[in-house]
Amino acid sequence: QVQLVESGGGLVQPGGSLRLSCAASGRPLSSYVMGWFRQAPGKEREFVAGIRRNGGNTYYADSMKGRFTISRDNAKNTVYLQMNSLKPEDTAVYYCAADQSVAVVAAVSEYAYWGQGTQVTVAS
Repeated sequence: QVQLVESGGGLVQPGGSLRLSCAASGRPLSSYVMGWFRQAPGKEREFVAGIRRNGGNTYYADSMKGRFTISRDNAKNTVYLQMNSLKPEDTAVYYCAADQSVAVVAAVSEYAYWGQGTQVTVAS
């Protein structure tokens, strides 16, 4: 099975940018559809973005379109989430997740493997 480790979180001012990374080990990243999710205090975990195995198709939650970009480098076994124009409401723990199906899905329950999460705080 695959193990996932996120990094790149931190404190950023509104309007700023961060790039999150998710490093995979144990199995080739190319075997998995990958997703980014986030969970704010007191809220359910929600889908942020997803990318198919070859990186050819990407999907975003409506509130992230135009601000976030998901990408992957299968040779480096790493998935990225570039986040621009960050807002205070983007504050959350961000998780990457892996799914062995073919299509990207937004449901938390579809992803079998999860990282431990990285905290993103947007505040002035």
